[in-house]
Amino acid sequence: MKQLALSKLNELFAAMAAQQQLYIPADNGGQAQFLPYVDGMELTKSLNTARSAKDLFFPQTEDIVGFQVKGTEITIEETRDPGAPFVVFGVRACDARSFDILDRVFLSDPVDTFYETRRANGIVVTLACAHPEETCFCGAFGIDPANPGGDVAAWMAGETLYLRANTEKGEKLLSSLPLLSDCDDNAVETVQAEIHAITEKLPLNKLDLTGFDGDHLMEHFNNPAWSKLSESCLGCGTCTFVCPTCQCYDVRDFDTGHGVRRFRCWDSCMYSDFTMMAHGTNRPTQKERFRQRFMHKLVYFPSNNDGIYGCVGCGRCLAKCPISMNIVKVAKTLGEGTK
Repeated sequence: MKQLALSKLNELFAAMAAQQQLYIPADNGGQAQFLPYVDGMELTKSLNTARSAKDLFFPQTEDIVGFQVKGTEITIEETRDPGAPFVVFGVRACDARSFDILDRVFLSDPVDTFYETRRANGIVVTLACAHPEETCFCGAFGIDPANPGGDVAAWMAGETLYLRANTEKGEKLLSSLPLLSDCDDNAVETVQAEIHAITEKLPLNKLDLTGFDGDHLMEHFNNPAWSKLSESCLGCGTCTFVCPTCQCYDVRDFDTGHGVRRFRCWDSCMYSDFTMMAHGTNRPTQKERFRQRFMHKLVYFPSNNDGIYGCVGCGRCLAKCPISMNIVKVAKTLGEGTK
C-alpha cells in the first residue's frame, strides 16, 4: 500500500503524465468526462462521468482499414492507430467491472485485436466511491464500491490518497512514482467501513435478482409485462450509449474519391436498422428491441458467462433516460413474475 498527501495530487498527475498519456475525470461543459490531463487540471467532484472509461478502450468511432483504388488495382492501407501506453485515473468500481464484461466479448475467440491492443496499453486506476449516489446499485451485482478492482485501487480519506496495486501493471506503475511512500495495508479500513455504511442505506442496493437465470428464460421472454414496459420507449438509444457494458457496433465504408475508408462505430440494439442487419431474426417492433436489450443484460449474458450480469449498476440509464425507464424498473417487474 502506498500513500500521498492530497495536496500533492497534481504532482502525482504530472509524474504519471510524464511517463505516458494520462486521462482523469474532469468537468467539461457542465458534466464530468475523462479528458487528457494538462498541467493544473482538477479532478471532478462528481461521483461519475457522463460516459464511462469504455471510450478509451472501445471508442465510439475508430478507423479500421483503408483501400486505395488505382484503375483495376486495389491496395490495402493500414490505418489503425498502433496506440501508446496510457493511464486512466478515477475509474469507479462499477466501471472497472465493465471491463471484465467487455473482455469476455472482445477477448474471446475471435479476438478483437483493436480492443486487445488498448487493454494491453492501458492501466486502470480505480477510485473508491466515498459518497455513492441514490441511483447507484452496483451492490446488487456483487460489486464493492469500497474495494474497487482495476490495476491500481485508490481511496481518498481525510487529507490522504491511498493506492494499492492489484496487478503486475499496477505494481510497475506505483514503483515508478518515487513521491509515493509506503503505509500499512489496513490504512483504508475506516473509509471502507464508512462507504459500506452508506451503500447499505441506498434504496436500490438490495435489488432482488432472484430468478434471473437460464432456468426462467422463457418465463421472462414471454412475460406479458413487456408490452406495458416498452410502450413509452422512444427507441432513442440513450441508454445504450451511456452504458459502460454495451458493445454493439456497425462497420461503415466511405468513398474517399480515390478509394474506401472503413470505420467501426457504436450502434444500438434499440435501433430498427441495426436489428435488420445484425441478426437473422429481425426485431421489427419496439417491444422486441426493448425486450432484447434487457433480456441480454439480465438473462442471456449471465446464462452464458458464469452468472455475471451484463449490468454493473452504475445508474447512468436511470439518470439519462428521457422517459425514466431503466433496468431497475424492468428487473422489479420481471422479478414479480417468477415469485
